[in-house]
Amino acid sequence: MDEQRETLQRIVSTLANKNDEIHNFIDMLNHTIKNVQVNSSNVISELDEEFDGLYSILDEMKGSMANTIQQEEAHKIQALQDQLSQCSNALESSEELLELAAQSLDIKDPVEFLKAARQIKDRVTMASAFRISLKPKVSDSMTHLMVDFALERRMLQAVKFLPVPKPPEIDLAACLVADNCITVSWKMPEEDSRIDHFVLEYRKTNFDGLPRVKDEQRWELIGYIKATEYTLSGLKFDTKYINIRVQACNKAVAGEYSDPVTLETKAFVFSLDSTSSHLNLKVEDTYVEWDPTGGKGQEKIKGKENKSRSGAPSPKRTSISARSSPRGSRDHFAGESYTVLGDTAIESGQHYWEVKAQKDCKSYSVGVTYRNMGKFDQLGKTNSSWCIHINNWLQTTLSAKHNNKTKTLDIPVPDRIGVYCDFDGGQLAFYNANSKELLHTFRTKFTQPLLPGFMIWCGGLTVSTGLQVPSAVKTLQKSENGLSGSTSSLNNIA
Repeated sequence: MDEQRETLQRIVSTLANKNDEIHNFIDMLNHTIKNVQVNSSNVISELDEEFDGLYSILDEMKGSMANTIQQEEAHKIQALQDQLSQCSNALESSEELLELAAQSLDIKDPVEFLKAARQIKDRVTMASAFRISLKPKVSDSMTHLMVDFALERRMLQAVKFLPVPKPPEIDLAACLVADNCITVSWKMPEEDSRIDHFVLEYRKTNFDGLPRVKDEQRWELIGYIKATEYTLSGLKFDTKYINIRVQACNKAVAGEYSDPVTLETKAFVFSLDSTSSHLNLKVEDTYVEWDPTGGKGQEKIKGKENKSRSGAPSPKRTSISARSSPRGSRDHFAGESYTVLGDTAIESGQHYWEVKAQKDCKSYSVGVTYRNMGKFDQLGKTNSSWCIHINNWLQTTLSAKHNNKTKTLDIPVPDRIGVYCDFDGGQLAFYNANSKELLHTFRTKFTQPLLPGFMIWCGGLTVSTGLQVPSAVKTLQKSENGLSGSTSSLNNIA
């Protein structure tokens, strides 16, 4: 009976998952139908604009060419009319001279006749009728302005839709996820010299499988990529996966997107738990700040409160009673334990996060602890917590603490501290987050889940999560693990 019930429950779970996939696919189909309708309308509008533009160009060219013909006509007519006027004037002068010569033939006096003959001869020599050309200056032909649009007509008849670039193919084997960067590589299914650039889109998701229409983050776009490879850098891996797709674009149109690929973006993500933090700490997501007024209204230990030089009450002389956690998970830290923990436990694997302190931060600790840390306990002062402590009072000191034992580290305090935790390997290492210089390593065997822990007095801390273990840290850890006894551990100090 129990076995059949368990089998039926598995069947129900499988059917429920399949129904969820089908619902998701139906949503996608409906979304696609709407997109087809909208995109078709847009394409028709663009087609009308293109043809209207083509008609406009043809009308403009027709007007320009007709104007050229009219100008040529006017030029030829003017030239012929000028020549006609010249010929008319020459003919009139020649007819006048002809009449004068005919009259001279009737002169009887030899002297007068010779005189008239010489005058007529001189006038004939200078007559315009003998100097003008009797060939038209311009031809009546207009064939040089004729057109033959046979080629253009064939070109127009061959007009088709612009070939859309084919979807690129993402080379999943060549994609690399490391150091909170993602390198994406792709190729075209066939050579296409008309490709001008590529567009890459990505979005974070917690679903491994088909993209979902609902409850998904929007696509982030990277445009005008000239190469077939691109690296997304500076990402925060605060989801399990990331979807990536690529499209090719020519000068006029973008092709279809490639099939999206899903890459795993594994990283340790947590926030600071304000439900159990000390009342003198102001906690917001991944930021914690010392707030001396946070305990007002709570019962205080009688006696005068010392004031530090900065005006904040000394942790050695102030105690605030704890109030119950709203979630009922644990009490608030109290007394001198100005502590806040992460809200997500480490139970296996390798993880990394970073911490940056404000410049005016006087004293703070960064480390990990088991869940059993008491509300009055301080990081590094129990056998279930490990940390490094920075003191910025009279002089700046850096030390490693565990089980109430302290080791001073003769190393400059970095601007940012990187925390590397290898739960299975039993290592907790602290790094200069900028240079990746190793500050200190604890080696032990972790027997319970670990919580990130922070203590602060005066100032504020910003925690960066969603980070992968940096490649440089992985390399240094391999080197450190290969050198026995290279880094001392407080666990082994008496």
